[in-house]
Amino acid sequence: MVKKIPSKADLRDELDAQLDKFLDKGKNIAQIPRGVSSRDGANKPLKADTWQMESEKTEWTFLPEVVDSLEKRRQVKTIKREKQSRPKRKLIYDDFGEPLRWIWTED
Repeated sequence: MVKKIPSKADLRDELDAQLDKFLDKGKNIAQIPRGVSSRDGANKPLKADTWQMESEKTEWTFLPEVVDSLEKRRQVKTIKREKQSRPKRKLIYDDFGEPLRWIWTED
């Protein structure tokens, strides 16, 4: 059996019932005027999150010889890949254009 997804009207009715139950217990809701912030010192921007990187600039350590060795290694790998040719599957058709069989070719 599939559970029925509540409509907006159902959610609104449920929220109204919860609100009435809350008010019946003798609790009240504070009205906050528009434009008032919940933050203290709202004239300042929010603090930066701790996960952000530090704004301090650090000195870079350049390693041209390491970069050169990595580039040479990458070029050797591409040359090896070009030399290795893998066999490819080719579909053979009969005189009427119907597929007949697959063969492996070294192209």
